[in-house]
Amino acid sequence: MDVTREDVLRCAGLAHLSLAEAEIEPLRRAMAQMLTHAASLDELDLADVPPMLPGLGMPLPRREDVPCEGLTQAEALANAPVQAREHFVAPKG
Repeated sequence: MDVTREDVLRCAGLAHLSLAEAEIEPLRRAMAQMLTHAASLDELDLADVPPMLPGLGMPLPRREDVPCEGLTQAEALANAPVQAREHFVAPKG
């Protein structure tokens, strides 16, 4: 599968990665190799292979919803690095 330099730079931009010029060509080759391998999987005859859907038709495990005591406000704030007026203080933005 053909992967261009621009494809590599676009993927790097989407992933917020900075690439050195020397890194682009090895990544282009690796991406092309991965896409070629993925495309080769389309050639497999899977007509007689049943789908692997673990748990299909089985109920999800459940536990009884039992109310219990929660933390008091003092207990909840005990390990807070910063608190003010009985509230957690978190940095803005």
